[in-house]
Amino acid sequence: MQMQKLNQVIQMFAVDGSVLSAEEYGTGHINRTHLIEMDQCGQRKRYILQQINTEVFKDVDKLMENIIGVTGYLSKKLTEQGGDPDRETLRVIPTRNAGSYYRDGEKCYRMYPFIEDAVSYDAVKRPEDFYESAKAFGRFQSLLLAYPAHTLHETIPDFHNTKKRFAAFCAAVEADLCGRAASVQPEIAFVMEREPEMSVLTDLLKQKKLPLRVTHNDTKLNNVLLDRQTGAGLCVIDLDTVMPGLSVHDFGDAVRFGANTAAEDEQDIGKVSLDLSLYETYVSGYLDGCRGSLTKKELEMLPMGAKLMTMECGMRFLTDYLSGDTYFRIHRKQHNLDRCRTQFALTADMEHKWTQMQEIVQKQAKKDMR
Repeated sequence: MQMQKLNQVIQMFAVDGSVLSAEEYGTGHINRTHLIEMDQCGQRKRYILQQINTEVFKDVDKLMENIIGVTGYLSKKLTEQGGDPDRETLRVIPTRNAGSYYRDGEKCYRMYPFIEDAVSYDAVKRPEDFYESAKAFGRFQSLLLAYPAHTLHETIPDFHNTKKRFAAFCAAVEADLCGRAASVQPEIAFVMEREPEMSVLTDLLKQKKLPLRVTHNDTKLNNVLLDRQTGAGLCVIDLDTVMPGLSVHDFGDAVRFGANTAAEDEQDIGKVSLDLSLYETYVSGYLDGCRGSLTKKELEMLPMGAKLMTMECGMRFLTDYLSGDTYFRIHRKQHNLDRCRTQFALTADMEHKWTQMQEIVQKQAKKDMR
């Protein structure tokens, strides 16, 4: 974006001063993000300016209503508990006409203060960082325990409805638009063999055996800011997919992403496995952050959350491969197939280590209750 255009957009927000610099920032694939530095009466202050991806998030009013509601609630809870809401949650800067975002034609923008002295990582480099990210997501869950989850909008409907994802997969197999189904019969069979598990979590929700929670739905390591000085989990970011959902989905997706011994698109599936040490690290951090707020059934279903989120992700990659690679960006032929095979290999390893996964949760849950 040209500097002149950036200046025009920034002037629509309730910030004073002149722009000193602007640069693209972060590794996100959805929204376009700039780090803005401004001179405010001789003091330099930095902000995050994001252009919201309206192809993915079509109802920006509902999206921002979710974010305003959740961040406002978090700020209040953190203040009550003696925390620092300026560093421990995002704060939306209003526009000059008191809006939550600025619309310029079809483009929509929002602005946050930049949280200084914080860092995020795209991959697990130290177990301590994985623990702190888990604790931050668990604390996010705990702080929002009393928030009325049913009042939140679904920014992406049925995002983690594994049963519907399975139905979409079956339709893609049946249509076979690119004539690829014959070459991936083992992968198709892998999914079909696990059909009975696809509705386990959604059925428990319908039966009210699992509670509806405020969930983040994109619990990757890089969506937590860590304090640069102490390494402690500081702030959960990227709140676009905050919706009503299941805590076990949030837990499971983080394990899928962070406790895999290989990259998400590793072509040598022999390198793929569940790192039980990292899994235990995440369980420990998540339960520490949740502070006893999870129910007995939620604790019991944590391993299933990890397995189903991994299965769902692999199924989505395979669905896209069968449909002609129209959703996920690819960088080589069969990229989505490689991604799918990695997720299925991780799923199979989880099944192999199932008893250990359950025992780790039980051990950490007992420790959490002491």
